[in-house]
Amino acid sequence: MNKKVILAGGTGFIGAYFQEQFERLGYDVHIISRQPSHIAWRDTEGIVQALESADILINLAGKSVNCRYNRRNQEEIVNSRTETTNILGNAVLACTVPPKLWINSSTATIYRHAEDRPMTEESGEIGSGFSVEVAKAWERAFFSFDLPHTRQIALRIAIVLGAHGGVLTPYKNLVRFGLGGIQGPGSQKFSWIHVEDLFHIILFLQQREDLSGVFNCSSPHPITNRELMQHFRTIMNRKIGLPAPKWMLELGALAIRTETELILKSRWVIPEKLLKHGYEFKFATIDQALRDILD
Repeated sequence: MNKKVILAGGTGFIGAYFQEQFERLGYDVHIISRQPSHIAWRDTEGIVQALESADILINLAGKSVNCRYNRRNQEEIVNSRTETTNILGNAVLACTVPPKLWINSSTATIYRHAEDRPMTEESGEIGSGFSVEVAKAWERAFFSFDLPHTRQIALRIAIVLGAHGGVLTPYKNLVRFGLGGIQGPGSQKFSWIHVEDLFHIILFLQQREDLSGVFNCSSPHPITNRELMQHFRTIMNRKIGLPAPKWMLELGALAIRTETELILKSRWVIPEKLLKHGYEFKFATIDQALRDILD
């Protein structure tokens, strides 16, 4: 009988990568999505059937935060995370043989803006504001379920870097057209993770049956925005990069219907628990990651 993994919200950049990698390892991959040809979120019976005897359930579902934070979008951002998590929790409870492991996405932006010290699972300070409230509600929904036969892990994921999606395309375009200087003060920390490490962290946690709870999912070497743009310019062989002050970012964000928080918030996150338990990063530095993705 083949191993089975369920990817909830698995049609995006990360989900597509996970599907390919799990299928290479011989897993049967089932996807829950609003998109056609997959298990629908309204199909309660189909979700329970898919979850029966699954090895891993991974929930990646949630509306993109790359939008303006008006009331409608805020409601959709919160509901798309908490409602799908509640659907999955109730489906796990309905299983005769529930999944062995449920990994639910969370976000590293749950911590406060930090330029003074790094945030770990043990000593990190929870921040304030809309994005933080989303993360808190998401984790609250996840851990509200008492599942004696299913191990639960929430991954506080930093910005994910990969070749076929995510944030790299707009950054590359900025550098290509000579706009690859600092954004805002340039001192804000940029916590990130290569999508390959994200996948291998899941495999690592699957094997470590003694581990559960919250894990920071980020490279052990976050950098400043200034350092990030410098690495981009070096790898892309661009000597000049004009800076973008905060007022310019505000105008640009308004024009393209997004928020400057995605660029200006200082996310200084360290994966203390993963390092403590022996996970070894393949892409620990930004230079390694960008050269793998961009070369």
